[in-house]
Amino acid sequence: MPSLSRRTLLKGSALIGAYGLGLAAANRFAEAGVAAAPLEIEAKTTTAILDGRNTTKNVFTYSLPGESSPMPPVLRLKRNAPFAARLINRLDDATTIHWHGLRIPNAMDGVPFLTQPYVYKGDHFDYAFTPPDAGTFWYHPHCSTLEQMGHGMTGLLIVEDPKDPVFDAELTLNLRDWRLGSDGQFIELFKPRDTARAGTFGTVRGANWQVEPRMQAPTGGLVRLRLAATDVTRIYNLKLDGAEAMVLALDGQPLAKPKPLDMAVVAPGQRLDLAIRMPDSEGQEASLVDLRPSTPKVVARFQAAGASLKRTLSDTPALQPNPFEEPDLGSAEHIPLVLSSTAENAARNSICGTLGYSFWAINKVVWPGDTPDPMAPLAELKQGRSYVFDLVNTTPHAHPIHLHGMNFKVVASSKGPVDPLISDTYLVLPDEKVQLALVAHNPGDWVLHCHIIEHQKTGMTSYIRVV
Repeated sequence: MPSLSRRTLLKGSALIGAYGLGLAAANRFAEAGVAAAPLEIEAKTTTAILDGRNTTKNVFTYSLPGESSPMPPVLRLKRNAPFAARLINRLDDATTIHWHGLRIPNAMDGVPFLTQPYVYKGDHFDYAFTPPDAGTFWYHPHCSTLEQMGHGMTGLLIVEDPKDPVFDAELTLNLRDWRLGSDGQFIELFKPRDTARAGTFGTVRGANWQVEPRMQAPTGGLVRLRLAATDVTRIYNLKLDGAEAMVLALDGQPLAKPKPLDMAVVAPGQRLDLAIRMPDSEGQEASLVDLRPSTPKVVARFQAAGASLKRTLSDTPALQPNPFEEPDLGSAEHIPLVLSSTAENAARNSICGTLGYSFWAINKVVWPGDTPDPMAPLAELKQGRSYVFDLVNTTPHAHPIHLHGMNFKVVASSKGPVDPLISDTYLVLPDEKVQLALVAHNPGDWVLHCHIIEHQKTGMTSYIRVV
């Protein structure tokens, strides 16, 4: 395995010096333009009723001061407004926070060794950044990822824009499964034979830490639904029964024109914003249904409440676009990225956890897990230049590939014509060849990985460097 470059060593030393040795937090926040006190976010263990019957122990969560709900809070930020948070770790294991989908400075990205040191039990880490994009995002650890996310550490993050249209109501859905036994307690989070395939699915399916939650919204009103697939494995095929809806945004990026919802495929890491026109009679319900696998499953129910507002879907406004620098496809450099399986072999363990197996690879290289000796980057990109990732999936399974720190545009696929969507997570289908184009605008080391967490933790992970 290649050794660390001098540049990476120097960068790591700088991080440890700045954060591990205690650069004054007040100075750091001031440099980021933050005037208010940072939001304190505790990573801790709790109990919760997740299957509708039993109290589950050893649940991991994020918590804000004064909040009693066991579910991680929905964080709300303002576009182009400085934000600061102090992560305080009460877990027995080290942890971090990754702000999924946000284009922020590399040092704030929450990846051990590449961007920051571990946050050990009883310690803290200060995050400060200004989100440039509005939309629906989420946050989770990037340390012992399967265990910590599998036990609950996934929360929605919403960046609001002053120009956002006003709806009659706004609802949020955190979609995720749980691996629970009949007594409601956690069972093994993965099975090696399933990890080497599509992944190990949960035994209890839920949303907002409930089974088939029922949420109320104004009768006949236009409701903005923000949802994120924070599950470690499940790919959703979502449709709405009992009401009509328009798709407003995908992965935090507004559509140029809202389009009717037929069925939306939402993979781990992806997000979906809908405008739902609620039923006209009080008490009527609409159901969000997952059609995958073959037996449809109700994810959540929306019940009409109050007198009808008599809105129409034609009232649905478009959202304000986020800034995106168009890549120059004519001059773009092409970077091949081959997703493949690999022969099983033991992976080196580390304090931040591996699963002990290697099943997956990018460009025939298996990522060894979270380790203080990361491998060389897949590619070194020059800031300001255009690139095209030529992704080829040689496996019989789908892989939601997520890029940290930057957005890309989908420009071509072997599966047929594509919408020129802007995103940070793309579901690469079996045997698909897809081209993702971007301008390398954000300097640093940025992780690229499959967001089926078992695939990530057993090899399908790497990173690119922007200099």
